[in-house]
Formats: sequence, C-alpha cells, structure tokens
Amino acid sequence: MSKSIFLLRHGQTVFNAQQRLQGHCNSNLTDLGQHQAAAIGLSLQNKLANKRQWTIYSSPLGRAMQTAAIVAEQIGIDVSEIVQDARLQEFCLGDWEQAYIPDIKATQPRLCEQRDWYLMAPNAESYYAVKDRIEDFLADVSVPENVIVVSHGLTGAVFRGVYVGMTYNEVFSQDLPQDAYFLLANDKISRIQCDIHSVAAFAV
Repeated sequence: MSKSIFLLRHGQTVFNAQQRLQGHCNSNLTDLGQHQAAAIGLSLQNKLANKRQWTIYSSPLGRAMQTAAIVAEQIGIDVSEIVQDARLQEFCLGDWEQAYIPDIKATQPRLCEQRDWYLMAPNAESYYAVKDRIEDFLADVSVPENVIVVSHGLTGAVFRGVYVGMTYNEVFSQDLPQDAYFLLANDKISRIQCDIHSVAAFAV
C-alpha cells in the first residue's frame, strides 16, 4: 500500500475518566484530553514537511472531531477542511453504552479474562463489521495518499490490524494510547510517543 497514514485516538474524555463505555454515544474531552490532542498536533506539526500534502479524516463522533480540530489548529490546517468519515467511528457497544466498566465486571467477573470483552455487549457491533469498513476505507481510491486519521481506541486497533494483517487475538492485544499515535507506511507500523508537558501552556 502506497498511502502514508498517521493514525491517532481521540484524547481522554469525561466518560474515559469515569470508566464508562462510549461506543456511538459521546462525551467531551477533559482538560487532559485536550492537552493530549494538542501534544499530538504539535508532534505532527514538527513531522510534516508540507502540511498542504496532508488531509485530516475523522470519525464524525464528537470526541474525535474535537480532537481533530485541536490537531488541525496545531498543524495549521483549517478546521473546515477536516473530512468526516463514518467508517472511522467507534464500535457500537449496544446495551452497554454509557455503562460503568466496574459495574459490568462486577456482575460478569470472567470478562476480565478476555481482551475483547467489550464486544460481548448485547447488540454490540461485530468485529467483522468494523473490519469491513476499515478495509473499505483503506481500499478507497478517493482517500488521498497522505492522511491523518482521527479515530477511536477499538476501531484504531482494528485499523492497525487490518493494515498489517494481524490475527484477531493480535488485534486485541494492542495498547490503546491517548498520548501516542502511529505512522502506518510501507506496510509497517511505528509508534510515536508524545510529551504532554510540551503543551503545558495550551489554553483549555
């Protein structure tokens, strides 16, 4: 694949901090989440030789768009140029959306033994449904060669897995960072850590 893709997860949200599941519902970024997004944007700004060669694609969910806007501002890309793409949105987590994770695990303690326990939610979107939409995105010739993709934890893991052909277990063994992002290029994945302290003065 000839595309170069910077793939990132949205910053910490209120629900993340409260240990609540989001899925297709939404909560806003916390102050920390805004700093995480700004740190990634600053890191990207330092890596992009020509910002005009890059297009930002984002999940349409609010937390991703909020992150994408902060990243765009740091890079110097007009927020109006962000492309919303529903293929990048998070798994629907069915009946567990907005539920507290400790409550779920208290009633179903064996869930802790499974890395993909999120997908056990009644009426959750299947792994293969998300895999299909990521494969469709990666094969889409209308998507430019150089893209910055703002997505989510679980969908981002599937995205990386599809890109390099991971097994199902490998997909769900990955970490889901909010203070790092990934470069997908030349059929390889590189993890890029960000320094949150570099944007300590970021206005939130």
